[in-house]
Amino acid sequence: MEKMLLAGLGVYDWLDDRLGLGMMWNATMGHKVPRSVNWWYVFGSCALFAFTFQIITGIFLAFVYIPSPDHAYQSLYWITHKEVLGNVIRGIHYWGASAMVLVVFIHMTAHYLTGSYKFPRELQWISGSLLLICTILMAFTGQLLRWNQDAYWAVVVGAEQAARTPFIGGWVMQLLTAGPVVGGGTLTRFYAIHVFLVPGAMLGLIGMHLYLVIYKGVSEWPIPGEPVDPKTYWPNYQRILHEDGEPFFPVGTSRDAFMGLLAGVVVLALAVFAGAATLGHPADPTLPANPRPDWYLIWYFALLALIPPSSEDYFIILFPALAFGVLFLIPLANKGERHYSKRPWAVAIVAFAAIITAILVFEGYESPWSPVFVGPTNSGIPSVPQQATRGLNAQQLLGAHLLHTEGCMACHMIDNVGGLRGPNLTYIADRNTYNQLVTRIMNGGGGMPAYGNTLTPKKAAAIVAFLQTLTQFPQAAAGNSP
Repeated sequence: MEKMLLAGLGVYDWLDDRLGLGMMWNATMGHKVPRSVNWWYVFGSCALFAFTFQIITGIFLAFVYIPSPDHAYQSLYWITHKEVLGNVIRGIHYWGASAMVLVVFIHMTAHYLTGSYKFPRELQWISGSLLLICTILMAFTGQLLRWNQDAYWAVVVGAEQAARTPFIGGWVMQLLTAGPVVGGGTLTRFYAIHVFLVPGAMLGLIGMHLYLVIYKGVSEWPIPGEPVDPKTYWPNYQRILHEDGEPFFPVGTSRDAFMGLLAGVVVLALAVFAGAATLGHPADPTLPANPRPDWYLIWYFALLALIPPSSEDYFIILFPALAFGVLFLIPLANKGERHYSKRPWAVAIVAFAAIITAILVFEGYESPWSPVFVGPTNSGIPSVPQQATRGLNAQQLLGAHLLHTEGCMACHMIDNVGGLRGPNLTYIADRNTYNQLVTRIMNGGGGMPAYGNTLTPKKAAAIVAFLQTLTQFPQAAAGNSP
C-alpha cells in the first residue's frame, strides 16, 4: 500500500512538474474569496453548468438532425417520437436553454444591484454582457431550427428587422437569409450560427470571464456606507481576503455544485414529464399563422406589436441599440456606493423593468392583435363579404375567392369581416397604386410572406384586380389598371 502511494505521488510530481497542476489548483479551487460571498453568487456557475449540458445534448441531437428545409422538421419528429430517449434529450436541450437564459438574467441583475461591475471589475461586466447577447442568440437560433410555422415567421420578421438597418440593411438581411428570400440556405446558415459560430464565441468569452474572476477576485458583499474608491479599493480588498477570506473549495464549490445539481434536476424533471416544445405545423409560407417566439423573447414580440406602426422603423433600430448601449455603458459608473439600499434608483430600474416585462409577456401570450375573426363566420378563414363582391366581373370575383382560399382573410379585414393582424383592406385601393399592390403581394413585407413563388400570374392578377375595387371612389379606381 505504501509503495502504491509513493508511486502515485511520484506520478503526480512528474505531472505537476510538467503541467503545473498545483499552480492551477491554487489559482482556481484554492484561491481565496471573501467570506461574505453567499447564495446570490451561485447563478454564474449555474449558467456554466447549463451551457455544458446544452453542448452535450446538442451533440446528441446533431447526430440525427438534418439541417435542410425538406428534412429538418421530419428529423425532429423522428427524434421526438421514434428515437430512444429522443424526447427526453430534446426536452433537456429545450428546458436547459430556458434555464440558461433565466439564470444569466438573474446573475446579471444580482451583480447590478450589488454594484459588482464597479472598479476593478468593469471588464467582467462587459464580457458578461457579451455572454448575455450570445445566450439570447443561441436560444433564438435554436428555436429557428425546428423549422415549423413559428420558426419560419421568426426568420421572416428577423430578416425584415435586419433589412431596416441604415446603409447596410440589405447586406445584413442577405447575410442572414443566405439569399434574397428565406429558403434552403437560410436554415443551413442558422444551423451553422447555432452550432459553430455562437458556441465558439461563448467558449472564448467564458474563458475570458473566468480568467477575470480569478485575476480580480470575486467581489465581496457590499456594505452600506463603504463606497468604491479606485485609489484605495484594491488594498482594502486584499486586506479582506487576508483577514476574512476562505478558499473557494470546499465552501464555494459546494454551493455552486448544489445549485447546479438542483437546476439539473428541475430541467430533467421538466424534460421527462413535460417533454420538449411541441413541433406544431411544418413551415409553410402559403398558410396563415399566428407565430410567437419562445418566452424569453415574447416580451419583445409584444412590444413590436403594440407600438404605433408609424414608429416601427425607428423603434426596431433604436431600441436594441439603446438597450445594449446602456448595458455596456453601465461600468462607466465605476465608483461610489455599491449596496442597493444606497442606490434606490437601481432598485427602481430593476423593479420597473420586471413589471413592464411581466406585462408584455402577458400581452404576448394573449396576443390581442392576432387574427380574430368577426362577422358572420366565427371559425376558420372567412370569405369576402358579399357586399364587397357585387357587380364584379369574373376576374375580380376570382380574386375575392382567392383571398379566402389563400388565407389572406385570416389576417386582413374587409367590411368588418376577417382578421385583425394585417392592414384593413376595405379601402386599400385608395392608399396603394396598382404597382404597389403587385409589389407587396409578390415580395411580401411588414410581416407578410412573399407570394411570388406560390401564385400563378393569373391568380396574382385576379387578386390585384379585386383589390382595386376596394375604394370609396369607384370611378377614379377604374383608371388605375395598366
